Amino acid sequence: MNESPFWQRKALAQMSEAEWESLCDRCGRCCLHRLEDEDTGEIHTTSIACRLLDTDSCRCSDYPRRKRRVPDCIQLRARDVTDFHWLPATCAYRSLAEGRPLADWHPLVSGRSESVHEAGISVRGRVISEELVHPDDFEEHIVTWIGDTD
Repeated sequence: MNESPFWQRKALAQMSEAEWESLCDRCGRCCLHRLEDEDTGEIHTTSIACRLLDTDSCRCSDYPRRKRRVPDCIQLRARDVTDFHWLPATCAYRSLAEGRPLADWHPLVSGRSESVHEAGISVRGRVISEELVHPDDFEEHIVTWIGDTD
């Protein structure tokens, strides 16, 4: 008898740490700077990446120590699921929190880590490090990514 995959059987809060971490598709989008419109509260994503993001692999270059090195780094936790609205609609954490299935290109579904890049979901080759942009110029780098709009 085939058992369905863990992400179809378990709620986010029931997942082990390894299962939780495996949901990350390595798109790199949660490592991008966002700007909030003070008048409307709307969140705008930029093409400016955290200095720790390896823009080729779309992985944090110092994941275990990221919170110490970047104090405002956001750590996704199951208990914060109601706050996941800022994540792109393509994000596995947000998808599952909203009752949607994982996309066909997600590495857990496709069985291939490159599928997220091939689908154009990741930031690979399309972002610059925050070290190269003055904070006053972040607004010039607002972009819309695939799946940013619901």
